Amino acid sequence: MAVKRPEFVTQLCSEFPGNVIIGLDAKDGMVATHGWEEESEHEVIDLARRFEDQGVAAIVYTDISRDGMMQGVNVEATRKLAKSIGVPVIASGGVTDLDCIIKLNEVRDAGIEGVIIGRALYEGTISLPEAMACIAQS
Repeated sequence: MAVKRPEFVTQLCSEFPGNVIIGLDAKDGMVATHGWEEESEHEVIDLARRFEDQGVAAIVYTDISRDGMMQGVNVEATRKLAKSIGVPVIASGGVTDLDCIIKLNEVRDAGIEGVIIGRALYEGTISLPEAMACIAQS
């Protein structure tokens, strides 16, 4: 919806200032839509900047080539996006173990404010208390 109708995001940000978070799913730097089946002509950083200008509070960034694959998070692409915009980025896609949390935490000053852990919790390769303790130690 955000990619196909950006005016919808503008309206939401106007009606709910500081409370709109946009999810951007991307592969090789290009935003994908429709359940990741369609690659758009939008580069993730360009689109994130546009949504930042519209007033979004944060961006959830998912590297769809890694999501659910248990291959590790794309730290470099997440860091690059976070450094390119002024709103917080929440990392998603590929978190496998505590090492992923540690690597993201090492570049947290770039603007990475959080991480979504899905399959790793389900598979038991990471526990929420471990992840929380890992972040608290830094």
